[in-house]
Amino acid sequence: MTSQSPTEQSQSLEALQDIRRMMERSTRFISLSGLSGVSAGICAIVGAFIAHIWLAEYRLSGLGESIDIGREYPRGSLHGSGPELRELQFKLVALALGVLVAALATSTWFTWRKARKSQLPIWDHASKRLAFNMMIPLAAGGFFVLALIHYSDWVYVAPACLIFYGLALVNASKFTLSDIRYLGLLEVALGCVSMYYPHEGLYFWAAGFGVLHIIYGLIMWWKYERP
Repeated sequence: MTSQSPTEQSQSLEALQDIRRMMERSTRFISLSGLSGVSAGICAIVGAFIAHIWLAEYRLSGLGESIDIGREYPRGSLHGSGPELRELQFKLVALALGVLVAALATSTWFTWRKARKSQLPIWDHASKRLAFNMMIPLAAGGFFVLALIHYSDWVYVAPACLIFYGLALVNASKFTLSDIRYLGLLEVALGCVSMYYPHEGLYFWAAGFGVLHIIYGLIMWWKYERP
């Protein structure tokens, strides 16, 4: 049995690494950009700040005595009646949808830019599997949150969003960078904690979708994309 020279061993190692990279590209979506998390986090914090202003204005107007996030009240977080309350509810839902669209748009752009730089397709078999497995918990969570809004249980909207989003990340982590699993677990844990502080939901929402995303994105950028 002949032993390989150092040059041949180096070439064999490089060949194995190439095979491993090809297998990862075929089974995992590795073009996810850390800057996508940063941009999504910034959008969430801006949205939470706007929602906080609207809620404060509603409380100070005297139309909703129990709108104070830090005050105890029996059920729900947007008690009251009248067109002013319905208008506020509509604005909050529209704001949440706007934040979602902005976060998806900026995240997709950063991911597309990374994929183009790496000469990889952004929509292939791996990305389709990632999207499908992420959409299952998100769709279930979306229907659950809509039911909460329908029955005016607003205090549980933020925890539900965090928990179902975290479950979606954990479920999709098998098809992308494994680091995203830890972000998902943190989102689930934060959502569970926020269940016991229902009147602080907006702050937990901002921490989960804003701060955690920014921290995660910076870590991923430093780990995988730093020049």
